[in-house]
Amino acid sequence: MKQQTDTGTPPNNVVALPLQPKKKKMRAEDKWSPKVMKLGYTPLPNLLLRAQAKLKLSPLQFNITAQLLMHWWDADDYPFLAKETIATRIGKSPRQVQRVLTQLEKKGYLKRVARYLGKKQQTSNAFSLDGLVTKLKSIEPEFTKAAEQARLKRKKLEAASA
Repeated sequence: MKQQTDTGTPPNNVVALPLQPKKKKMRAEDKWSPKVMKLGYTPLPNLLLRAQAKLKLSPLQFNITAQLLMHWWDADDYPFLAKETIATRIGKSPRQVQRVLTQLEKKGYLKRVARYLGKKQQTSNAFSLDGLVTKLKSIEPEFTKAAEQARLKRKKLEAASA
């Protein structure tokens, strides 16, 4: 068997095998790093991101909604988070956060639920996001139809160019 030449190129009688396709790195740890992901993640439906304008959510309203979603671990338990905590995280005042929570409540996307420690000692509110979930469910067919139409259009274009 011939050895590799001094130039680093294989001899003429060697057949190059096709390279294995590079494995896709789709895991969150591959994208962000295990250290970053160790601190947790928040699942957000893509529809919430795509429908932000349709839902008439300002960037600040969306940001505060995302902060609440970060604490919604169990479908049967409402997330709770002090407005002061939200304010610190997003660089706004607690009063601004309170105003935005009121706006989201008026839109029907959330509902404040009072929480108490012991006898009548109120603590941070919990937030029902049932209104937002209901709204996303109601607009889902519209977005699904648009996605299907876009897929069919791409398929037609691919067939025409083939």
